[in-house]
Amino acid sequence: MPTTSPNQAEINPLLQQGGLPLFDQIKPAHVKPAIDNLLAVASQALETVTAPSFPSEWHAIAKVLDVATERLSTAWGSVSHLNSVADSPELRAAYNESLPVVTEFWTRLGADERLYAKYKEVKVSTLDFAQKQALQNALRNFVLGGAELQGERKIRYAAIQERMAELSQKFSENALDATDQFSLYVKAEDLEGVPEDVKTTAREAAEKEGKEGYKLTLKMPCYLPIMQFAKSSDLRQKLYRAYVTRASDQSDSAFAKLDNSQNIQEILQLRQEEAMLLGYQNFAEVSVATKMADSPSKVIGFLRDLAQRARPYALQDLEDMRQFAKQELNLNDPQAWDWPYIGEKLKEARYSFSEQEVKQYFTAPKVLQGLFKIIETLFDVSIRSDHAPVWHSAVGFYRIERQGQLVGQFYLDPPARAGKRGGAWMDDVRARWLRPDSNQLQTPVAHLVCNFADSVDGKPPLLTHDDVITLFHEFGHGLHHMLTQVNERDVSGISGVEWDAVELPSQFMENFCWEWSVLKHMTAHVETGESLPQGLFDKMVAAKNFQSGLQTLRQIEFGLLDMLLHTEHDPKDDFMPVLNQVRSEIAVIQPPSFNRMAHTFSHIFAGGYAAGYYSYKWAEVLSADAYAAFEETALPDGSPNPDTGRRYLETILEAGGSRPALDSFMAFRGREPSLNALLRHQGMDSLNGGSRP
Repeated sequence: MPTTSPNQAEINPLLQQGGLPLFDQIKPAHVKPAIDNLLAVASQALETVTAPSFPSEWHAIAKVLDVATERLSTAWGSVSHLNSVADSPELRAAYNESLPVVTEFWTRLGADERLYAKYKEVKVSTLDFAQKQALQNALRNFVLGGAELQGERKIRYAAIQERMAELSQKFSENALDATDQFSLYVKAEDLEGVPEDVKTTAREAAEKEGKEGYKLTLKMPCYLPIMQFAKSSDLRQKLYRAYVTRASDQSDSAFAKLDNSQNIQEILQLRQEEAMLLGYQNFAEVSVATKMADSPSKVIGFLRDLAQRARPYALQDLEDMRQFAKQELNLNDPQAWDWPYIGEKLKEARYSFSEQEVKQYFTAPKVLQGLFKIIETLFDVSIRSDHAPVWHSAVGFYRIERQGQLVGQFYLDPPARAGKRGGAWMDDVRARWLRPDSNQLQTPVAHLVCNFADSVDGKPPLLTHDDVITLFHEFGHGLHHMLTQVNERDVSGISGVEWDAVELPSQFMENFCWEWSVLKHMTAHVETGESLPQGLFDKMVAAKNFQSGLQTLRQIEFGLLDMLLHTEHDPKDDFMPVLNQVRSEIAVIQPPSFNRMAHTFSHIFAGGYAAGYYSYKWAEVLSADAYAAFEETALPDGSPNPDTGRRYLETILEAGGSRPALDSFMAFRGREPSLNALLRHQGMDSLNGGSRP
């Protein structure tokens, strides 16, 4: 069997065994040698365990194969992570060079009929409850991975996986490059109404390039405040058009090579072909085979039912903005780039506060301190700073302990920057696992990544309340991964959790951002250090469901587009008519014809949510209902009840993927989930006998 020599491991940080990734030492030149070595080791391990003489025993297979594949996945995960947060031409080239062979290995592993036969022979009576669930998942995944295919069909399946990995990576690169390569230089007078910290950042960005004026980009910390606050409709129009045409056929000719149109069409064609090979009618059927939802039709029905409930509220939201724009802003025919500005002005007028006013109280260090406090209180843990090699000076590293024992660790990378993929996400570095090679417990480690504004003029970074919600959301994922008590790697933490339930813990945590007992501990004005006044908080709560109808329809639009692209749509045809059809059915504000949101819809074309974007809304039902248990048991001062937190910890977080998500939910709530709590939380419960605030 190929092995890693001490000299190789010493020279190549990706070949280290044990410990945390050496992010500060990994170079593009390390990628291919390390991955080739680890692939050889893993391939040999596969041959070993599939030999006729090798026992069909869970522990024996894990000790050889799982140990080898975990080393590969950990090293490749480090490379993939750096590719997302510290992109460079050299790293991108190294990543793309190894991507096909890594994809080929995982495809081959998942389709190996010899290994499939070994697992089918494992005696279930020898397994604990978590191992039984892991085995059940593994057998299902072998079928979905093509293990029952033969001959040319199996070869074609493998070729599809390799090509789709390549296309998804190209889609992601185009979206990143189209975002990073755009810039607009403006004068001070163009930025009337824009918050001072945003202007300062833009001025500093221009100065770094030796240019006068202000540099605007399509990164969220710049783009969103321009759309919300800039008085100039012309400026908003320029940024809006650039943003919604990124990586498309409608973008500036200078970016033509970044058009994702063909990538999307080929991805859809390959997914349909994969589904047919596996005996399904469409890719959505493949997707829901591993989810809570029974069928694509049930998902589509769920989305359309929720759209029908939300539509009256969305129409009222739109009418409110039209009247306000006409009467207060002299805008009689608002365009797509005007709505965010109108919405912000209406909110300020109706609730007597602005997002910019609130933002001054959410300094990043104080928010983090408050977040840690609620986690420590509810889940009986402590969170402390820790040390590890990192990829950027802005990255923090922390440890979670319970009664002095290490529970898990996490990296936190908050600020937006060039070369970093947009959005926010959680990813695992390694899972909790009672290692079969040493019988030692491996503690879980997570990545928590955001794209917030960085510090300005030496002051701490300021977060919007939406940023705070995003931070809590990603920590919800992280807690699900790190607080598990399951020792079987493939079902510990987030592993093995159905995709349409994996957002439950993340969306659950968002609710705490609206609790005064929590929020008062996580605010400090950037200038005075004073806490958020309760009067301002009350205004925020009053405005909580502002435009919830429009926001709900927007998410349903994304989810329905995703499902229809993977069910009714013929992938040989242009996909844009499907987008137009969904907009016509769902949206109450029709975007301009040049809008190409699908071309940067990375969730479904490069992010694992294909025929699964509905999961956000599906899991919102679960999370709202779960949080209702905390509302029902709140302490007299309104703070969360630690007993309820302990029950949530034990039934949801600690259980991880060791049992079906519905079983975990029912263990916590004592019943199946209900839509009522979600509608109530979003102020849309009048159709359920409630009333809108």
